[in-house]
Amino acid sequence: MSFSWRALAPGLLAALVLAAPVGASRSAATSSSDALDDSIVAQINIVRRSHGLGLLRHNTQLHRSAGGHSRSMGTYGFFAHESRDGTAFWKRIKRDYPQGGYRTWSVGETLAFSSESLDAAVIVRMWMNSPPHRKVLLSSTWRDIGVSALRVSAAPGDFEGDDVTLVTADFGIRR
Repeated sequence: MSFSWRALAPGLLAALVLAAPVGASRSAATSSSDALDDSIVAQINIVRRSHGLGLLRHNTQLHRSAGGHSRSMGTYGFFAHESRDGTAFWKRIKRDYPQGGYRTWSVGETLAFSSESLDAAVIVRMWMNSPPHRKVLLSSTWRDIGVSALRVSAAPGDFEGDDVTLVTADFGIRR
C-alpha cells in the first residue's frame, strides 16, 4: 500500500488484512530481532537489484514507525495497515517520517504474519507472490526503508492466542 501527496495510489492491500477487534489483551510476550530486520532489507535489495532497481537505504525513522506498528498489532491482536484507532497508515508513518520541507514525499507499507517462524527469504518470497505486495517492493519510487519483525507469544485477538511472527516494512521517499 502506498500514499503520495501527488496522487493516492490504487489500493494495494492484500487479502490477508483482518479487522481489528474491539478489545484485546495486553498479555502477549514479544521479542524483536534486529538481525531479521536487517536480513529482510538485504533480501528486498537482492530482489530489487535483480529487477534493475535501486537499493533501499535503512532509515531509522521508518524503522521506528514499522516497529511501533508491529508492536501495536501484536499487543492488541489485529492485522491491518490502519492503526488500532483507525488512523490511515500514511498518517501514522508521517509522524515518524515527516514531510517537512520536502517537495516530494511518499510512503508505502507491506505487512506479513505467520504462526511459523519466518526467515527473510520466506517473507520476501511471500510478498513477491502477492501482486499488491510485489508492486510495493518493486516500485522505483522508494529510496528508504524501515523493517520490524516481531515474534509474539500467545498473541491476542485475531491471532487467537497463537504464537505469531509479525512483519511491517515501511517504504519512503523524500526529495
